[in-house]
Amino acid sequence: MEEIDLYLRKSKIVREGVEALTFQTQEDRGRSWAEQHGYRVRRVWKDNLSAWTDTKRPEFDHALVALKREEVPALWCYAVDRFSRKGAGVVAGLLDAGTRLIFDYERLDSAEPRDRERIIMDAERAKSSSDLLSYRVRDTKGTQRRKGVWLSAAPYGLQKDAEGKLHQAAGWPVVLRILDEISNGTSARSVARGLTADGIPSPKGGSWGASTVRRIVANPVYEGWQVVALSRERTWPVAYRDAAGKRVRVFAADVHPVPTELVERARRVQAGHQRGALGTRVGRASHLLTDLLRCAGCGSRMPTMGRSYVCNGHAMGKPCPAPASIMRVRIEEYIISRWFAEVAYAEMFDPLMIAVAERWAALTVPEASEDAREAVAAVKAAEAAIEQLANDRAAGLYGGAMGKHFPRLVSEAEETLREAQENAARYSGLRVDLTMFDDHHMLDAAWEAADTPMRRDLLRVAIAGITVTQAARRGAPFDGDARCDIRWAQPAGVETE
Repeated sequence: MEEIDLYLRKSKIVREGVEALTFQTQEDRGRSWAEQHGYRVRRVWKDNLSAWTDTKRPEFDHALVALKREEVPALWCYAVDRFSRKGAGVVAGLLDAGTRLIFDYERLDSAEPRDRERIIMDAERAKSSSDLLSYRVRDTKGTQRRKGVWLSAAPYGLQKDAEGKLHQAAGWPVVLRILDEISNGTSARSVARGLTADGIPSPKGGSWGASTVRRIVANPVYEGWQVVALSRERTWPVAYRDAAGKRVRVFAADVHPVPTELVERARRVQAGHQRGALGTRVGRASHLLTDLLRCAGCGSRMPTMGRSYVCNGHAMGKPCPAPASIMRVRIEEYIISRWFAEVAYAEMFDPLMIAVAERWAALTVPEASEDAREAVAAVKAAEAAIEQLANDRAAGLYGGAMGKHFPRLVSEAEETLREAQENAARYSGLRVDLTMFDDHHMLDAAWEAADTPMRRDLLRVAIAGITVTQAARRGAPFDGDARCDIRWAQPAGVETE
């Protein structure tokens, strides 16, 4: 008995997926046809996707591959428009290869010479009909989008009214919490863990992921703007622009969006243009080097255990090729001596002392230094925005309808950069008293008078991190120069190696 494959397709993705009723109806008809014509169904291919040009349909592709490899001599499909809307080009090649195609609804069989021409014509008609429908849908959606109508399901934390305008919903406080925590320097992963631990369901109802948090931070809809994806590949939303190049408000008239200052700061911190906070703050750790040390074997932190700092990965049972462990008193003495040697005798315009000044200012005049950091971060973000526009244009994202808005977008980005640079210039004269760091006697006296939290802060104004290697052998004398790689602090905007 000859074999035949069945290809089933639904255009719209529904909750039942490939088990939808229409699939079952199609399959029943296909099996009935096969039985009546003496075929055995070898395999059923199902796509719960559109037939349009740019849509990848894996099951359809597999079905065609099976035909081309002659794994099966025939393919049954419910209707021509269920098969493909890409026109005659798809079916003509199969017909030329002698493949038997059956379209049940139209009662067409490529084994019948008179049906061949009609199959090709129907394929072209299906394409024309799809083209017209797509045009009408795009035109309708374009009009609605220009009027500020939200077209799809409401984003997380929002709800849509009868006119398609957005209002704050039960999840709005969660959106504000996400933006606030990100702006203060909490990582997206930590924010996601915190939301999950608090029993707050994610937009899909399960646990939160870092990517979901990042997407909320980046989405202009929370600022009240209509959004659009630049392409099928670049699906992250950007603010939609109308024919005049202006953004379109999608919030209802009486609804307030997220404060601009909050969302801009959150995005700068998330992009790495700004730090949310200066390291671990006072009152938490009780040892000098906690959170500075890293194991050279696996990169894990080295918290204290007994009288030593140890590789946390190894202590937790994770694999580490060379777990480091070092006595607290030995490494603390060594690091303190190196810190004094570097800081007390460094020149005032040395990069290390510039970094010390920045970090010391954050401790002694936090409000002024925070304003200065925000101003510098705004400049970096504005520069990055201009660079991103150039990269997007080079990638062809502004080659179509969005192309006419490109000059306006560049002009706005350049104006934002100019304002950010002017604001940053106001803080260029911030003065910090570094007398203590220029006099080793004063520095020694300040160290002796400091408590543990203050000593931790003093170390961190000059040290960015310390990598510790495993001892050459058990019981070997401690050699700080050989085992400790200190990364000294660099001025803001300079990467440490």
